[in-house]
Parts: sequence; C-alpha cells; structure tokens
Amino acid sequence: MLVRHTKYLAGAMTVAALGAGAVVAPAAHAAWNVHVVREGQSIQAAVDAAAPGSTVLVMPGTYRESVQITRNVTLMGSATGQVVLTAPAGAGNAAAGGEAGATGYAPAPGNTKTSTTGADMGAAGAQSAAAQPEQGTTVTGTTTQAACAAAGHGVCVTGPDGHPLTAVRIEQLTVTGFRTDGIDASGTDGMVVRHVAVTDNGSQGISQEKSTRAVLRDNRATGNGQSGIFVANLVNAEGGALDTRGTVIAGNTLSGNRIGVTIRRARVLQVQDNTVTANCGGVFVVGDENNPKAGDLDIRRNKITDNNKFCAANGRLPVIQGTGVLLTGAEDTRITDNTISGNAGTSPMSGGVVLYPSEVGVADRRDQVSGNTLSGNKPADLADRDTKGDGNTFSANSCAVSEPAGRC
Repeated sequence: MLVRHTKYLAGAMTVAALGAGAVVAPAAHAAWNVHVVREGQSIQAAVDAAAPGSTVLVMPGTYRESVQITRNVTLMGSATGQVVLTAPAGAGNAAAGGEAGATGYAPAPGNTKTSTTGADMGAAGAQSAAAQPEQGTTVTGTTTQAACAAAGHGVCVTGPDGHPLTAVRIEQLTVTGFRTDGIDASGTDGMVVRHVAVTDNGSQGISQEKSTRAVLRDNRATGNGQSGIFVANLVNAEGGALDTRGTVIAGNTLSGNRIGVTIRRARVLQVQDNTVTANCGGVFVVGDENNPKAGDLDIRRNKITDNNKFCAANGRLPVIQGTGVLLTGAEDTRITDNTISGNAGTSPMSGGVVLYPSEVGVADRRDQVSGNTLSGNKPADLADRDTKGDGNTFSANSCAVSEPAGRC
C-alpha cells in the first residue's frame, strides 16, 4: 500500500515503531491523523490524501519529486538530515552550488521565478493514494503537483487569494538541487518552517510572498543562487510593502548564498539571532517608491561575518561583495546589538552597515543603527552613502571607521 494511515494516535508517537529510530512529539492536545511515506513511495500522494490538520510523516530516504501543498497540513521528515527531497533527473539546478542569480530581488536571466497560485492548481480535491504509482520516487503527473514542478520549485505552499492557509508546517527536510526555489510559499498566515535544510537551489532557499506571521526558525540555507531566505509582498508585481504582522526569521544559518536574508517591500518583522556568513551580502532590506515603504522591522542579535563571496554586476546593481547589512529605500528599520565583522570588498555596497541610494531615488528615512559591535569591515564599519537620507541615526556602536567620519 502506498500510503499508510495511522489515525488518532494521542500523545507522543515513537517513530522507531514505524522503522525510523527517532521520536516525534505532536502537540499535547493533538490526536494525530498521520500518513506515513516510505522511500519508493510518493510524498505528493500522501499530501493529496491528507485531510486538513493531518501530518505527512516521511521516512528516511531520497525522494525525487516536487510537492504542492494547498491545505493545512504538516509535512515532516522523521529525523533531521535523513529525508532528502530533490528534483527528478534532468529537472534540477544545473549550476547547483554556483552563481545562479542576479540578486534576491532581480531574477537572473534564464532563471526567472514563477509563483504558483491556486488558479494554477485547478481543483484542490485530494487524489486517492491508490491512483498513484507504487514504484520509484519520481512523480511527475499528479494534478496538484504539476504547477510546482513546472515552476522548478521543491515544495510549494499556495493559499487562494483572500483565504490564506493558516496551519502549515514544514519540518526536518532537506530540499536540494531544484531549478528555482527550495520552498516557495504564497498566501499563508502563521506558516512554520523549522529544522529544514535548503541547499543548492537555483533561486531562493525559502521564499515567502503575500504571507503573514510566519516563523522561519532554526533552518540552514546554503549555496542557493539568490537568497537563503526571501520575504516579499509580491515577486512579479508592483505594490506597497506588506505588513507581515510579525514574521520571525530567527536562529537560522545562512551561508554561501548570494544574499543571506532579503526583505523586499515588506515591513513589521524580526530578523534575529541568525548566523549569516560567506554570502556575497548578509542582510538586505529593499524598498521602492510604492507606499507603504519597506521597513519598521528589527535586525538584532545576529552574527554577520565575512560575507565576501563575489557576485557579478547585473543590469540593475553593481558587484555585490563584502556587505554586512544594507538598507536601500527603507524606513524605521532598527539595527541593534549585532556582531558585524570582516565584511570587506570594493563594491559601492561594501561595508559593515550600509545605507545605500535607492535605484528609484527613494530615501532611507528614520533608520536607527545602535549598540552594534563592528570590526574589520572595509572600507568602513558604518557607511551612510544615501545623500538623500533623512533622520537616520547612529549611536552607541563599537566601531573604528565610518563614512562620513563621526558616525562611530
């Protein structure tokens, strides 16, 4: 049988009894409806068969498929590092681990991001497990899966316009080698992504648009062509900054990407307690001329070091190298209590904390840079290069060199 259903297991569930040597504890009040998937079976078939509130528990192994989620379910690997989701042969990221993008907010030629929507999906009704192939792990033909696979994403989470998904969790998976995003989410509220590794995907590691109150915590994003974590209002359309209502990006390790974290036209969120290293740039906050503006967010207690990978210029931006935190077209952003060191380069964006002129002429306004420890950033620990900036303040930072002088 392709998918095994373990219904209404109260309390902790011992995965060892299912053949995996790990313990997974559901919420104390939960009575689980669990769909177990083993190597050689289809994750998508289990997701299609799962009722809202169910858990799809994936046993150790490698699964070559994309997965589309259109209802409130939990997708969970049995143990961190033991469940790998990757693209079918010939459909993955040909340049895995290499340069594969322009920036966290300008798609690379030939690698344009495609967002999946409820309309792309057709009916959201589940297909029965019996209708799916029993052999192999490459699945390409299910109705719900087609849009996600065609877009080149690993896992897609898609809520219909005006009716966001409110209880989606993704945990303990490795999502690697997809042509576009590892995890691509749109139209969610309160989505949780934890203990997930997104590696060597062609565009974003974890991407969220039109989503609120997300918790992206304790993940590892490495070697992705654009951003390790990307949060935006809309990817392929204009609009004012989205109020995320408190999205949290915390405790993640982000390395070897083009940008560690990109916040594009979004506001009211927290980027905290992350380790951001060996990217071209660490944390970027990007706004534009639309209202409301990007910002009103906190970047705090992060360790942002040695982001000195070289990323070539493109039609919109210069070379990116040696940038710790960059604000461009952002307002009311608070950068506090971070350790920012060793970010060095010769790009106009290089430096520890950089206020950079917006490409569309929007000033950085009322941003606060305070209480940070900065060292070894070149050409400067603090660089205020936005000549149109208004009301930005620098206070109580430990640093050696600033542009202009007097900011330390």
